[in-house]
Order: sequence, then structure tokens, then C-alpha cells
Amino acid sequence: MFFKDVIGQAEIKKRLIRSVQEQRISHAQLFAGQPGTGKLAMALAYAQYVSCRNRTEDDSCGVCPSCHKYQKLAHPDLHFVFPIFNAKQFNKPVSDDFLPLWREKVKTNPYFELSEWLSHIDAGNAQGEIYERESESILRKLNLKSFESEFKVMIIWLPEKMNPACSNKLLKMIEEPPKKTLFLLISENEEGVIGTIRSRAQLVKFPFIDNASLAAALSKIEGIDPDIIPDAVHLANGSYNRALQYITPGDDEQFYFQKFQEMMRFAYARQVRELIDWADEMAKIGRDKQKAYFAAALRLVREYFISNMKRNELVYMNRDEKEWGKKFAPFINERNIVPFANEFELGIKHITMNGNPRIVFLDTALRMVRLIKR
Repeated sequence: MFFKDVIGQAEIKKRLIRSVQEQRISHAQLFAGQPGTGKLAMALAYAQYVSCRNRTEDDSCGVCPSCHKYQKLAHPDLHFVFPIFNAKQFNKPVSDDFLPLWREKVKTNPYFELSEWLSHIDAGNAQGEIYERESESILRKLNLKSFESEFKVMIIWLPEKMNPACSNKLLKMIEEPPKKTLFLLISENEEGVIGTIRSRAQLVKFPFIDNASLAAALSKIEGIDPDIIPDAVHLANGSYNRALQYITPGDDEQFYFQKFQEMMRFAYARQVRELIDWADEMAKIGRDKQKAYFAAALRLVREYFISNMKRNELVYMNRDEKEWGKKFAPFINERNIVPFANEFELGIKHITMNGNPRIVFLDTALRMVRLIKR
């Protein structure tokens, strides 16, 4: 990954490049920001630049042996840790067991989100976690001498998913790091990372990607209709991943919208038997997808409420959502918007706390019956 391949974030690129050139590389850095803003892509570009043997003023050379290995994500001094699940085919799995799938996903698009990753590895109902045993793997790798580069690089994607015991062991490594070690922690929930780690890592805050950079990146996609780029940029609200979802909606996004439509239709018609069947189906999709559904439902009711104000510049919906909203949006009003939002936020909370998903979804669905006609 090159810095030139990272969309936008010019100031962060300059800051990271300057730290290498001035030999002021902080041994632990926390890249924090919303999904789709390029944190993982930037970490890869930064690590490649640090290890490059013939780096230029603004990027890696791309031709040295180190760059070639980094572009394949196969450099011996580059290590990854990321959320996984207890797959049956592995005995006490760690991230390395999923490394081929990780490389495949990252090389396809380094702007992906957790739900996409878990779907890629067929995690099913698992929420994805970085287990305590991962710390032993980290310690073993980082205590080895560097093979080729000056620095050993450990990229930890979503450290907020760490088991508490693993977090505490990682803290000890960050406090007393092996010589020439670079920790790059990629977080989408900075507050979810234990405070002692946050306090010992240099924080790099990622803002949303600017619209001009998003539009330029989208225009490079082969076969894209130029006419849809402005709408995609508007809907993305600074996230490259959301822009891609607008252009080519993924199966998950289409599924969430379909299930939202079903829930509201059944609720409006007071079809309790259908709502029970609907809840049974939603109980089987996996906890991360269940939380993602509630987040999608929360977004939709907010967008439909705003659309009633006839302020198109404030509405962030794709064409299918807008079209369906022509008939549905009037049912979202000032009397029920807050209760709707509260129900979906409560759903996220209960799923996160390992509540019984069938009960959570059925309870939410039945409450929709009352709210939709308020």
C-alpha cells in the first residue's frame, strides 16, 4: 500500500512521513476514527514507508524487496492481529490461522468493516474477539530479532475487541516494548480501548474523507456511471466504504433494508404471526449482523424523519430507500421518532449484552405495532 493509494487524509500523511524522515517514530500509535476513513490503509502505507529501503520524499519506492513483500502483505517483519472466532477446524485459533483470508480481504479493499470481515470468514453467530491467547503469539513474534527491516511492525485491527486479559498483557508490551517495535492500533471505538493503552499510545485522529478526494477515488473505478458519483459522495458522508455500498450495495445492506421493510409492513398490518416468524429469522443471523441491523434501522427512521422536512441536502439515503420512503416516511413523525430511535438503540445494547436474540427482536417488532400508528 502506498500513501498515494490512501484516499484523502493529506495532513495525516504529511505528519507520518515527517516522523519517519525526522526519526521520531512513536513506538505505539492509535489510529482512531469512524469506519471507512482509511485507518487500516494508512497503517499499511506507513508501515511500508518505514520499512522501504529507498523511500522518496512522499512515498515508498515500490521496487525494493521490502515494498514487494509489503504489497503482498507477506513481509516477515509485518504482523497482524484482528478479531476472529473459535472456528471448529482450529484448536485454540489465533489470527495467523486466518491470515490467508485476511490478506485476501485487505488486498481487495482495506476499507472494510467488522461485519464484512466476519462474513468473509463465515463467523456465523460469533461476534469476533481478540482472545487472551493472542497475546502469547504477539509476545513470541516481537521478541524475535527483525528479519529484514529496521522495525518489526504489529498492526492490531480493532483493539477494542480485545479480551481484557489480552489487553492487560499487551499493555505490558507497550510499556516495555522490544527494541525497534512499532505498534499500530486501528480503532473505530477509541473509548472501547482500555484507558491505560490509550494513554501510552500516540493518538492519530482520522476525520471524515473530504468530498473532492472521495469523488476522485470513485471516478477511478472501472465502469462506474459518472452521474451517480455526486449522490454517492453525498450519501457517504466522508466514508469510502459507504460510497462503495451506494454504488454496489452489498448483500448485507440489501438484507437489512429488506428486513426493515418487512418489520414495518407486518407491524402496520398488525400481523403478529408474521412478526414472530420474522423475529425467529433475525435470531439466526449472528450477533454482529443483528447489531448492524438495528443500526441500519436507526439510521433509516432518522433519515425518513428528516426527509419529511423537504431538506434534501440533509438526507443520506440511496435510491431504493428514497423511493420506498415516499409512502413510508409520513409514518415517522415528531410523536414517534424518539421512541423509534430508543427501541433500536436498546436493541443494540441488549444484543451486545448477549440477550436472547429471539426475545429481543420479537419485543422490538411488537413495539413497532404501537409506534407506527402513533
